[in-house]
Amino acid sequence: MAMMEIASAANHIVRVGDTSGGDGYGYPGEPLMVFVPAQLTINVGDTVTFVSQGGMAHNVRADDNSFRCAVGCDNDGAGGNGTPSSAEWTFTRTFNTPGTINYRCDVHFSMGMTGSITVVAGSSSIGIGGFTSGNWYDPSLDGIGFQIEATTAIDAASGLPVMVVYWFAYAPDGNTQSWIYAQGPYDPTSNTVTLPAAITAGARFPPNFVHEDIALTLWGSITFTFTDCNNGTASWTSTVPGYGSGSIPITRLTRIAGTQCPGATQ
Repeated sequence: MAMMEIASAANHIVRVGDTSGGDGYGYPGEPLMVFVPAQLTINVGDTVTFVSQGGMAHNVRADDNSFRCAVGCDNDGAGGNGTPSSAEWTFTRTFNTPGTINYRCDVHFSMGMTGSITVVAGSSSIGIGGFTSGNWYDPSLDGIGFQIEATTAIDAASGLPVMVVYWFAYAPDGNTQSWIYAQGPYDPTSNTVTLPAAITAGARFPPNFVHEDIALTLWGSITFTFTDCNNGTASWTSTVPGYGSGSIPITRLTRIAGTQCPGATQ
């Protein structure tokens, strides 16, 4: 029986606010008063790097006051300062204890700028790659689902490979289908990825298709967390009225020919 290789500790990126999507991770016009992703699940020993591109005064404070950081951290022993800052800043923290850490921006928490990190014991993450590609769905919601493509294309800004996702669903009013498109870089060593998403309308079926007729609406973001090769969770936060936010379990429906789970015997 083949043994699965234990993954090394992974680093996860959380954007603190969003200026214009110019960091290569988001679309222009995303809300500023957010952490992206706002909910994150990691393994014991993983690190999280918080990144602020500046322009607005933000910081990150744990609700239990275990850390308060911006241009450094108040309790890092290096003279850091966790006071909200409009400068560009980053800080990285290692999480070694299982549990859930809730955090906020001191300035904008009343506007919903909060987040959480769930730290789970055991580090057997298989990561993300071509083997992740395929169709995924929640069996209790048969009739809608995700097509996930972990590609070899490289995102110029981050140097990471690009994931493309289509969520085939229905509009909140029930009158039409809603195909939600998401794209962004993913870390092959992580089991979690957050992608900015959009919906389109306006164009027609060929031969009457005109590219300029496409109207793109920024939709929000979708986060996928994979617990193994065949199971995971999809969570979303939308800025389009009616879609709201939520989370569903997902199970693999199809696999791309020629791919297999790392450590699989067949």
